[in-house]
Amino acid sequence: MEDLRAQLREVIRKEMEQDPAHDVLHLDRVWAQAHRIAIDEGNVNLRVLLAAAYLHDLVNLPKDHPKRKQASTMSAEKAEPILARLGYSEDEITAAQHAIKAHSYSARIPPKSPEAIILRDADRLDALGAVGIARTFMVAGQMDRPLADPIDPFAADRTLDDQLWSIDHWHLKLLQLPNEMVTRKGRKIARKRARLMLAYLRQLAKEMDTELPSHWAELLQ
Repeated sequence: MEDLRAQLREVIRKEMEQDPAHDVLHLDRVWAQAHRIAIDEGNVNLRVLLAAAYLHDLVNLPKDHPKRKQASTMSAEKAEPILARLGYSEDEITAAQHAIKAHSYSARIPPKSPEAIILRDADRLDALGAVGIARTFMVAGQMDRPLADPIDPFAADRTLDDQLWSIDHWHLKLLQLPNEMVTRKGRKIARKRARLMLAYLRQLAKEMDTELPSHWAELLQ
């Protein structure tokens, strides 16, 4: 498996357009989490999961790209000849392609295999916790999106809008991810990481000389 992993990492180095939040380290973390979840779940094809973990962002489009929702399907299509060259069978390629397509939050393709479910959980885990905090602000910086509304930073009396404010994205998506995890281990890790993010928000509110509204903490109840 390590030799195959090295080959997949080399493919990524040559063929994937990387950015600070979607680079080989992101793929390494997704694989590490996926592997841990797979061991916990059992009955998983690790070759398929490994391929899907490293190729799921093969076509990496910016968050505001008009074809962003199609990126996972484009990645799956691009992965097919690569996996064939690496000796994957037709059935393994089909399974890896499904997992790649279904991992995407925006594509809304239901995962129908253990590998697809695990990859989706693992990829979403990387949007949470300490790494998730760092990735949020790297992406926001790329998109020139401010941290928060200067009048009402934590939306105590306004409508949340993550197209305008970076922190709003935590409420509208990231802190809701623990409830969308399918695997037992994924849910456990996600809730722990989300609690860390909530603690960060409470400290951020203090440093902004305000309070975090109760509707943030209610997301994790």
